[in-house]
Amino acid sequence: MTGGGISLHDGLTIEATDELAGVARWLRQAVEQSMGWRVEISGHARPSTTSGNVVRLVLERGDDRDEHRSPVEGYRLKVGDDAVTVTASGPAGVFYGLQTFRQLLPDSSWRVATIEPAPPLALTGMEVSDEPAFAWRGVHLDVSRHFMPKGFVLKLIDLISMHKCNVLHLHLTDDQGWRMPIEAYPRLVEVGAWRRESAAGHYREGRFDGRPHGGFYSTDDLREIVGYARERFVEVLPEIEMPGHMVAAIAAYPELGNSLEPREVLTTWGISPHVLNLEPATLKFCTDVLDEVIDLFPFGYVHVGGDECPTSEWEASEKAQALMTAEGLDSERQLQAWFTARIARHLSGRGRRLVGWDEILEGGAPPGAVVMSWRGEEGGIKAASAGHDVVMAPQQWLYFDWAYADDPREPLAICPGTSVERVWSYDPVPDSIPEVQRHHVLGAQCQLWTEYVPNAEHAEYLYFPRVSAFSEVMWRGAAARDLSGPRSFEEFESRLRQHLRRFDAIGVNYRPLEGPTPGQSRVWVR
Repeated sequence: MTGGGISLHDGLTIEATDELAGVARWLRQAVEQSMGWRVEISGHARPSTTSGNVVRLVLERGDDRDEHRSPVEGYRLKVGDDAVTVTASGPAGVFYGLQTFRQLLPDSSWRVATIEPAPPLALTGMEVSDEPAFAWRGVHLDVSRHFMPKGFVLKLIDLISMHKCNVLHLHLTDDQGWRMPIEAYPRLVEVGAWRRESAAGHYREGRFDGRPHGGFYSTDDLREIVGYARERFVEVLPEIEMPGHMVAAIAAYPELGNSLEPREVLTTWGISPHVLNLEPATLKFCTDVLDEVIDLFPFGYVHVGGDECPTSEWEASEKAQALMTAEGLDSERQLQAWFTARIARHLSGRGRRLVGWDEILEGGAPPGAVVMSWRGEEGGIKAASAGHDVVMAPQQWLYFDWAYADDPREPLAICPGTSVERVWSYDPVPDSIPEVQRHHVLGAQCQLWTEYVPNAEHAEYLYFPRVSAFSEVMWRGAAARDLSGPRSFEEFESRLRQHLRRFDAIGVNYRPLEGPTPGQSRVWVR
């Protein structure tokens, strides 16, 4: 706190240069629709001749001191006597400063309509200087196992940008569904987007619900999602699985498989033995698909999966064995690495970097590949030590399809139990990574796989408030977990309880800290 302060009220002025016009419009809409104030945007940001009732947005250029500390995403927020001023070296930093400014407004300011015009708001003088600890702050959503409507994806973008996360990883294809149209291969959505039924209960039970399931996003839907995200400084990372987890594609085009036996889009969870053959026509299919993906998603990275790819079909395939001999490969795992390297070269030629799960290290990851470490931290440690950039995504801390607790009240989940405190305790940079290689840890990402997540309401329950704890770690780094200092979990939990009131205003189906509500619970408990 700095003393003094300002009163904001109806007739608020936002001062911003043309470069910040989009950010200014975002703030105006948020304030007008919830506070009921008239807001004017002035096309400049300079010391004002009037005093008070001004939010001033200022770009202040500077050297990029450290690409992994993302200074362009840092900001300074000052509440002074004449204005609220947000200063940053890039528009993203201004946007994040305004997210902090919104937290100074009443909880009702997170509603999308005015309940009643807000009275003047007195803000105490203060200065905040802040920047994220990590450049990659990702949130993953699997829309393949259960399709999620576009409206929920847009709402999720708002919620993760509220938490200053900057990557939305969309898992668009898998054995159980293909969610993106490809003009060159229309049957991918005509056939691959639908399955006749889904597993019911836990996958070990072997039960099915008997209900068809599916859907896909149109090309315009995906353009809208990407544009909406970019306005909020979120990049969309598309994932197209290959060469495993491709049964939906093989069902649409059987010639992609290792036999011409008809397949159907998978109705069970787990790992299928049916994978792509690696013949020239199939490689062309993969690059054709990725070319259309690149045309829709401008982010500099494309995720190709690479995980859980059984090799039994290649072991039995004369063509696969002949390819291994011709290429001088000693194992089927090296054959997968050969395929991944071909895909990486194609992506590089289109200005994209390949991202894969940590299995791509087996047989050798291609140069320049980014590794997502999900089977624990070991893959990330190995990758960083070998000079690969890494996004830490270990399931033991950051898989949000795991239940919050080993409690019968919790809805059905694949595993127990990842609490809010456990997420908050995570450190994305293990001590075992040598100091000289730690810059390879770009950041971390939380995952939501949807085998046991049939709808958007349940997805919100599993994301929130764990995304809040994840964001705390990603933005503040080690300082957020200093148990001996003021940033104890108890201190975070106190702030989180206040934050949950914003969720109430937005309408988020979050899990209360004490446990699920009766409407969220799987069983009745008095």
